[in-house]
Amino acid sequence: METGEEFGPWLARQLKLAGKTQAELAKEVEVTRAAVSAWITGRSTPRPTVMANIARALGTDLGTVHTRTTDTQAGLPVTWYHRPGYPDGGRDLGNAAAFAFDADVQVLARETCQNSLDERLTENGRPVRVRYTLHELTGQDLDAFREAILWNDLFPHYSAVSEIAGNQKVGRVVDAGVRDMYEKGRLVLLRVDDYNASGLIGDDYADGKFAAVVRRQLESLKSGHGAGGSYGLGKATLWATSALGLVLINSTLSEPHEGRTERRVIGRLELPWREVDGEPYAGPAWFGRPDPDSPGASVARSWWADEETVARLHLTRESDEPGTSFLIVGAHDVASLEDKSSDADDETVDEEGGEDTRDIRKMHRRLVEALGRDFWAAMTGGGSRLPLLEVSVRTLRNGDVVVPEEQVDPSAEQPSRTRALRAHYEGTTVDRLTEAGQVAARSVPLKLPLSGGARGTLGIHQAVLLVTEADNDKDTPKNQVHSLRGNRMTVKRAGVANLPLGINPFQAVLLVGEAAGESAPFAEEVEEFLRAAEPPEHDRWGQTEELTLRWSPSAYRRINMLTTEVNNAVRELVARPKRGSREGGEALRKALTVKTRPKAKAPSGPVVPVLDGLDATIGDSGEWQITAEVSIPRGDEVVPMVPVAQLDVRSGGRPKLDWAELAAVEGCEVEDGTLRFAPGTRRAKFRGSTDVTSHPVRTTLTRLVLELRAGKGE
Repeated sequence: METGEEFGPWLARQLKLAGKTQAELAKEVEVTRAAVSAWITGRSTPRPTVMANIARALGTDLGTVHTRTTDTQAGLPVTWYHRPGYPDGGRDLGNAAAFAFDADVQVLARETCQNSLDERLTENGRPVRVRYTLHELTGQDLDAFREAILWNDLFPHYSAVSEIAGNQKVGRVVDAGVRDMYEKGRLVLLRVDDYNASGLIGDDYADGKFAAVVRRQLESLKSGHGAGGSYGLGKATLWATSALGLVLINSTLSEPHEGRTERRVIGRLELPWREVDGEPYAGPAWFGRPDPDSPGASVARSWWADEETVARLHLTRESDEPGTSFLIVGAHDVASLEDKSSDADDETVDEEGGEDTRDIRKMHRRLVEALGRDFWAAMTGGGSRLPLLEVSVRTLRNGDVVVPEEQVDPSAEQPSRTRALRAHYEGTTVDRLTEAGQVAARSVPLKLPLSGGARGTLGIHQAVLLVTEADNDKDTPKNQVHSLRGNRMTVKRAGVANLPLGINPFQAVLLVGEAAGESAPFAEEVEEFLRAAEPPEHDRWGQTEELTLRWSPSAYRRINMLTTEVNNAVRELVARPKRGSREGGEALRKALTVKTRPKAKAPSGPVVPVLDGLDATIGDSGEWQITAEVSIPRGDEVVPMVPVAQLDVRSGGRPKLDWAELAAVEGCEVEDGTLRFAPGTRRAKFRGSTDVTSHPVRTTLTRLVLELRAGKGE
């Protein structure tokens, strides 16, 4: 028989829920007040015959008192608590954190899977398992679910929001979600379950993971240097993906709370300010057991639900392994709706229901694509390194399988990169690519700055660059570098500019921080540095407010230097070896007679190089990428020149852009941003990339002007 909470704390809570005092219970079960106090404080436990009297007094059965795996049904029932309007008349027309992300299942997959990775229990060495379940409800199944969430109590609030929908965005989204449910007679649930994770531990209100997720905004309690999140915004994607603004939660805890670990349940609703029956409500609402310690027992807190309740709420977990289940009610995917493309799977019609399943099939496919694209490295193991993550996606309708559970396979989604990472883990990399299937490895330095604005370098961290040939249609786009750190989620995807002609398509992986090996010098410090350099989307490294405050306004330049080193290393590794001077064509050269003119006398004074050609494109991060050719007159001395990038404007001075990268290609050298030419050189070529953070406006709305200036370029 399952045994739950200690008797004392359990009995104390039941008395609160039932509104009874210790003296009243003592009178009903015919014992002294001191005996009840001893039970609650744990100094003694009641005799079996007294247990039956306690069950009758609490209005429950004897088994519930013995097992204590759930609360009694006596007292305050599960209900919705809506936060009252502010006394000063203020109005919140939605949760601002939710506007940081689009209602996109691929964004949801990235944020939720990252959170599960951060909450992985590391002591047992096993990966965290994450399962995504799309479940469409219609007919009686939909009616039963609405009854379980007390839909009739919620409907007046949704109606009030619909009345003001035309005035603000959240109201319009919610109104459309309610209308879609009624007009189409369906509701899509999207559940995210993780196992071997910490669960929502902690008190309902005090500091802890439960309160950070359920009660608060913009609070991140991530532990460990390798954690992905730092803004406390990722959880907002759960509510942003719900057209009804509603998420239900069932958590199995890794640390007991109130003596319990299983089926800790609560729901949270995000609506804008509204007025129902003349009463103003501030916005959020919670689905739970009224807290007897709150004024009027009106505030809802989490409760320990029974198995039947979690089943009716579609929150049943497959095992007692710690972790959390988030159920997004009314899940919608704007990007999927906008995607007009279709394939054979999209056109499939469910034979039993006769209804089209294209929407949930597209959402299923997009989830698999996103998880394979962003978390392939976390799912890859090799040598002594184990995977950190296992992910699967399944799709149901009314409990019947529409798309069978699909385990996301990193070697199928990202074959070349997976091969590269495994080779690194297994120690089978090479110094240079000479055969198909090989993986070349190169150390790339990252000079870690001192914190607090101090000048200097704390130390040099050696990141690991892996390069291999791209050999599969799924490896698109090709010729990209995927950069990742400790939790092995792909943070940055970027192309490599100015690649040599005739190279074979490749894929590259950059391992930084703890991803390069926990024993790598300054791995923990690099994790902290790069974590501060990530925006809320966690899709790049660059200038952020946190990086400026904790390091310096120029700290991001160290990342730009790393990018330059990586691109140089990639170009060197993928370039085909040059032929020797005697290889091929030697007989032809001997057969030719070339007449040369006498050389003209070179001028004795310094000569000024001239810009002779320019190719420019916009990179993946919005930077200008240029390749420029320079013509140099004959002369004994060539004036050094400074390339200056500017934005073309209609009036006034042209804004000057900073260089993130400036490198010589041929015929010149780059020294502190200055081009220097050897005497006798007639042509030269250089390349560069501008620093996006120095762009005053979006790159696609601008035109580029490039000048060569003598002296210091002023």
